[in-house]
This record gives sequence, structure tokens and C-alpha cells, in this order.
Amino acid sequence: MAGGLGRRIGVALLVSGPVLAVAYALAGRTAVGRAAEAQARGPGWRGGRIDADGLTSLGVDAWRVVAVTALVVGVTALAYLVIGPLLGRGGRGRTFLLVLSGFLIVPYALGCVVAFVNPPRLLGGLYQAADFVAGLPAWQPATAFLLPAAGLAQAVGLALTARRRPAVAPRTPVRAEEPRPAS
Repeated sequence: MAGGLGRRIGVALLVSGPVLAVAYALAGRTAVGRAAEAQARGPGWRGGRIDADGLTSLGVDAWRVVAVTALVVGVTALAYLVIGPLLGRGGRGRTFLLVLSGFLIVPYALGCVVAFVNPPRLLGGLYQAADFVAGLPAWQPATAFLLPAAGLAQAVGLALTARRRPAVAPRTPVRAEEPRPAS
């Protein structure tokens, strides 16, 4: 793979991290909105508060957890997006950036764990809101896979953009062969 093509693919993979974090947030908001509608229409509804966005109190709490999770992963993904091309430049600060990128895996992993715990379903159980849990779309648990996919894509992108280019040996001028003396 040519160096330029590999770097472009690496940058594209680095960009996919924040994009997938936003996709997780949007999918989570859609799922929580549907669940809140189902809760408000369900037989267990006792006439609680519904905010301007149409979310019940449980919906607001579930959305906040999803939004904070997406925010943590998104900010971490943006940091990797900045670090990747800087690592490819080499020079001073490369060691610091490598150490920083190692520490940044912690919030990424934490966000993935929280996503797999499935906060909307967990909070629905804690609030004993069966209508809310029943209103969650069937695809909602699969949204958790967006965050590890973002992390894996960014890991590959970081590796592609951080590769050092091989040092080019200085070219020696080509000399024309000198004619040999006749013997």
C-alpha cells in the first residue's frame, strides 16, 4: 500500500470514530423517544411530567446517560483524530502523544462498557416502568456495538497515520562509465 493512500485511509478511519459516536447518540435518542411515547400511552402511566421534547422523567434520565456516554466517547475520538496525524510527523513530543493515546483508551473502554450495560433498559427496570422497557425498539441493544466499532476503526486509523515513513537514502549522481584504456 502506498504511503499516501495508507495515510488517507488512516485519516478516514480516524474520522469515523466521532461520526460513530454521534450515530450512537442519535440512535439512542430515537430509541428513548419511542420508549417514552410507549410509557406515556401505556396502562401504567400515572400522569407524570413530560418535557417539551416529549420525554418522560425516565426518558430524560435515560437520554442523559446515553448523551454523556456518547459525549465521553466522542471527545476521546476527537482527541485520537488530532493525535493520529501528529504521530506521523515524528520529532519531539511523539513519546508524549503515544503515552496520551494509551491513557485515552480508558474513557473509550468505559463508554463501551456503559453502552453494553444498556442504560435505557436498566433504568426502565429500576423505575419499574414496564411500558418504557416494552417501548424500546428491538434494534436498540445493537447500538452499543457502534462504540467498539468506532474504537477499532480509530485504532487501525491511528496505526496507519502514525507509521513513520522510511528514510530515503540520498541519491548519488549517476556517472557515465569511463572508457577503459585499451590494453
